[in-house]
Amino acid sequence: MSARTSRLLAAGTSLLATGLLLSACGGPAAEDTSHKKSDVRAQSGQSGRSAPRPQNEPAPEPREIPGLGPKTLAQVPGSARQAIVVTGDGRDEGTGSAQRYQREGDGWVPVGEAWPAHNAVKGWTDRHVQGDLRSPIGVFGLTDAGGHERDPGTELPYDTGPAFVARGTNVEGEPLGDAFDYVVAINYNRKPGTTPLDWTRPLGMGRGGGIWFHVDHGAPTQGCVTLPKPRMRELLTWLDEQSKPVVVMGDAGALAR
Repeated sequence: MSARTSRLLAAGTSLLATGLLLSACGGPAAEDTSHKKSDVRAQSGQSGRSAPRPQNEPAPEPREIPGLGPKTLAQVPGSARQAIVVTGDGRDEGTGSAQRYQREGDGWVPVGEAWPAHNAVKGWTDRHVQGDLRSPIGVFGLTDAGGHERDPGTELPYDTGPAFVARGTNVEGEPLGDAFDYVVAINYNRKPGTTPLDWTRPLGMGRGGGIWFHVDHGAPTQGCVTLPKPRMRELLTWLDEQSKPVVVMGDAGALAR
């Protein structure tokens, strides 16, 4: 499948100053929120199938994603064939790691090595609200991407344009710089299938929004999850819309429930 790239009709639209952004990641929607796919094609190299077993070998037990308890596992859709698990170092910590998994047969296998990650400066919460400086815990779809830079070859719909410029500074005073060069919208309190800049908030504005994966700026965030820029490119080229990817995110204790 190939992806198509769109450009926002309101190209002059820029993100609001950091203090006005929901969780410092989202921005005001363009007037036209149509969401086209890129013409750049990326090959994921993942078939989603297990190698054949010898005839007399017993079927292996399904391999669940390590660190996830029954409550968390129950939230992972059966249709999902890709998952990235973001595990925070503590309930009130802004650091953690991210590990990709691919469903093969009846279980999951890790893809590559774990990556360093940042989350919100005050850690994690089961009930995110605007301005709480915590990242939401849960399992969320990954359906839409974008950024200030051109599509690196993702199979997700990808928007690009000047509205993906990060202005101002973050909570610890560091410049945001190239933070929005690449983003993947996390489907918390947003409308799937729209540009990451879309302002629709199904749960209401008070529950926050604009929670993204984006390029790391060297410190915890106001709500988003950040990865080093090369890892963001790698994530984008790995994600495949047909594999119904999800993010599983929270502190280790919450994910183990």
